[in-house]
Amino acid sequence: MDRGDDLIDIECEGLPIDRSELERNCSDMSEKDVMIREPLLRKRNTTSQIAIVGANVCPIESLDYEIIENDLFKQDWRSRKKVQIFQYIVLKWTFALLIGLITGLVGFFNNLAVENIAGFKLLLTSNLLLQEKYLNAFLAYAGCNVVLAASAAVLCAYVAPAAAGSGIPEVKAYLNGVDAYSILAPSTLFVKIFGSILGVSAGFVLGKEGPMVHTGACIASLLGQGGSRKYHLTWRGLRYFKNDRDRRDLITCGAAAGVAAAFRAPVGGVLFALEEAASWWRSALLWRTFFTTAVVAVVLRGFIEYCQSGKCGLFGQGGLIMFDVSSAISTYSTQDLLVVIILGIIGGIFGSLYNYLVDKVLRTYSIINEKGALFKVALVIAISLLTSCCSYGFPWFARCTPCPVGLEEQCPTIGRSGNFKNFQCPAGHYNDLASLFLNTNDDAIRNLFSSRTKNEFYISSLLIFFASVYCLGIITYGIAVPSGLFIPVILAGASYGRLVGHLLESISDLDVGLFALLGAASFLGGTMRMTVSLCVILLELTNDILMLPLVMLVLLISKTVADNFNKGVYDQIVKMKGFPFMESHAEPYMRNLIAGDVVSGPLITFAGVERVGNILHALKWTGHNGFPVIDEPPFSDVPELVGLVLKSHLLVLLKGKKFSRERVSTGDEISQSFDAFDFAKAGSGKGVKLEDLDITEEEMEMYVDLHPISNASPYTVVETMSLAKAALLFRELGLRHLCVVPKTPGRPPIAGILTRHDFMPEHVLGLYPHFKPTRRRIK
Repeated sequence: MDRGDDLIDIECEGLPIDRSELERNCSDMSEKDVMIREPLLRKRNTTSQIAIVGANVCPIESLDYEIIENDLFKQDWRSRKKVQIFQYIVLKWTFALLIGLITGLVGFFNNLAVENIAGFKLLLTSNLLLQEKYLNAFLAYAGCNVVLAASAAVLCAYVAPAAAGSGIPEVKAYLNGVDAYSILAPSTLFVKIFGSILGVSAGFVLGKEGPMVHTGACIASLLGQGGSRKYHLTWRGLRYFKNDRDRRDLITCGAAAGVAAAFRAPVGGVLFALEEAASWWRSALLWRTFFTTAVVAVVLRGFIEYCQSGKCGLFGQGGLIMFDVSSAISTYSTQDLLVVIILGIIGGIFGSLYNYLVDKVLRTYSIINEKGALFKVALVIAISLLTSCCSYGFPWFARCTPCPVGLEEQCPTIGRSGNFKNFQCPAGHYNDLASLFLNTNDDAIRNLFSSRTKNEFYISSLLIFFASVYCLGIITYGIAVPSGLFIPVILAGASYGRLVGHLLESISDLDVGLFALLGAASFLGGTMRMTVSLCVILLELTNDILMLPLVMLVLLISKTVADNFNKGVYDQIVKMKGFPFMESHAEPYMRNLIAGDVVSGPLITFAGVERVGNILHALKWTGHNGFPVIDEPPFSDVPELVGLVLKSHLLVLLKGKKFSRERVSTGDEISQSFDAFDFAKAGSGKGVKLEDLDITEEEMEMYVDLHPISNASPYTVVETMSLAKAALLFRELGLRHLCVVPKTPGRPPIAGILTRHDFMPEHVLGLYPHFKPTRRRIK
């Protein structure tokens, strides 16, 4: 198919609307347009030009990872000196350093803010409970939660809808080559930071880990804009980053830094970027991401050391190890492997069911979100009230337990976080459910992972907490608040892990805290479907290298079991949101098709020296992003493919108005008038738009030479190549356009252009419905 993949196929009175109209502010799209064409979560998306970013529908387009080898690029590359190349290398490492520094600072600020805001709320509730003002305590607790939740929802619904959710599916799609302005916009970064703080502090069953990945990517994107003329940041060296390839590498570093800041796991951050986020990887990028995450670890360590002196309010003193279980005895025997296998199977079943229910809830929420921002806020408030009722109400059903004898820490815990919450119990007693519900999520996990506390939680309490967290985690993800899935999954997994430890204590000698760790690992494997990165993150979180074999085993088993039912949660959400994600493998039915089977016309081409009016007409009335350039006599003996010219380059060339009255080559004049960086990709929303052009009627009849700006070496495949092979080539090279050339002579030099849209299963199966997809797909 020859259509450019930035075409927004919305029609008004029979004419397509130009994409730039929609790109100005995707949140301004009318509800009528939403109902007509947009890929709602509850429906299967049938176009690859619109997708759901956060909680809003936006136009999307592909990124240009291919090097455009035109005359201007070659001229600039030949003229570069060693000092300029050295500057470029130094800048790449400088940006990696800055990404690590800023992301580390943001991660520390998030933790500091959440601990103090949530700590104040819980301290107020605890003080009222001690005074036996139970109704006032509930009103204070629920009131604080609603205010915090509504504030986060207002930010998400009105300022940056793209900040809703975890952001990992959006970052994953971007690194696969799919772009939307709002994914990494400054407003998204702002709302992601403060919305995440407010949402986590509001007591929702969600985490700040997913949003931190998105935050790190946004920080990297802002640094990789190549400078700003508006703010006079136009140092010449920054121009080298005005391309999608370098921005992609920076954003990969940002995603890794986000994981490192969220989990305080620098090596896990690198592996997360490698295993889950990035679609392209190389050894040089490995070094830079490792350097970035190391900087994050140093920054966090420095600030945590500072806070241990008590200068940071209610901020905890966990250090870089968030949930230390190293004090537990980690020896295990053969029968313990049976328990690990059982946990892996349970995690796979629960994880696949979790993904299925998240899918259904998200599709249901899309109906509410379509009604407008006010309904999004109302949904958030409703979920907040439900969460508050559960968190405050369920501890009333728990029994008061006498404090264990010989404890080093205070029991019951008063005025701070800890394992033993008093709630309504008399002096010297604690409420085990309150110790889980009326705590921050991090402290609840720390309590579940605590070792040598076999009798601290009743089986009934663990069962209630697991069921509550499991259900609340499902219905919370998808509301208009920045929300991560890691913490809810770890909470639920640790709950049933500890529960299984109690039930199987007769055949296993493992500590219940280690059972909680293995349960969390099994549930993470069943939902996320990651193995290596999750294993390392968990080990860095818990500081227990001796558990490595068991964690590896439980992750492998849970992933294997869950893969029989559905996809991983992030892959599922990427598909649901409508992102045209290129998988690393081709679908089996593609081997029965050839590239020529999916190209269609009419194909719009330009001559090497083309009339200005023809170019302007094509840009105005089509959404194509790339156009083949063909030379014909007298510029060549026979028609031949010169290359491919991009829409963005044509706009810059037309704005420069280097036209001629005769149809002659003026390549030398254009090469002298323009610099290669004039055609470099501008930052978000800063490129030349069609409405910026001011072409007179006289100029419409003039000619312009396209040879200097045409990519003279576009990737081409013969039309008889299998579609599966073409898809792998397209994905591995990170292409936006793939030219299809005829096999037999005597035909036009190009048969069509393949774009990302043409490889999507929905498109291929729409053309050839008799092919049945062999892999299980989300319905």
